Amino acid sequence: MSRHPHVINLAEMAWDKVNGPEGSPFGGERKRVGMKIGARKLGYSFFTVQPGMTAFPYHTHTGNEEMMHIIDGAATLRLGKDEIQVGAGDVIACPPGADLPHQLINTGATALTYWVVSTMEYPDISQYPDSNKIGAYANTAGGAQAGFRALYVRDKNVNYYEGENGEEVERILRTRLS
Repeated sequence: MSRHPHVINLAEMAWDKVNGPEGSPFGGERKRVGMKIGARKLGYSFFTVQPGMTAFPYHTHTGNEEMMHIIDGAATLRLGKDEIQVGAGDVIACPPGADLPHQLINTGATALTYWVVSTMEYPDISQYPDSNKIGAYANTAGGAQAGFRALYVRDKNVNYYEGENGEEVERILRTRLS
């Protein structure tokens, strides 16, 4: 008998590499379970991160909320201004908002394994306090290949109309009014 399309065993899934820059502390492996079994409003992924590594930069979300459940290992959770020691069995809420950036760093001696469940509300804006970046995301639960994804350094504030010279407005008015 074949399996239902909304059911999978983790052992049946291949690992995807979390590709951080070579030689950096960013990386790990992930199984995107939610995508594989047809989830639409929640993303759920299973991660493994080696000692001294983290999967992602310290970041916030304006719309999406995340929950992490540590299966095995020990880590330091950066949550807002706090650094919290967490380990197997701990469940962590990462509500949306600029005041709660978060990052999970494997500070243990063995692999860190954990679940992440997140709402998939788009568009979403992320801030990256360590690097002064902003990310704009309008993806779908289908992953990074679908939708819009852009990252910018917050190096200057601009006026709403900066770079808008009105040339196209003038062109249209000339053609329509003549």
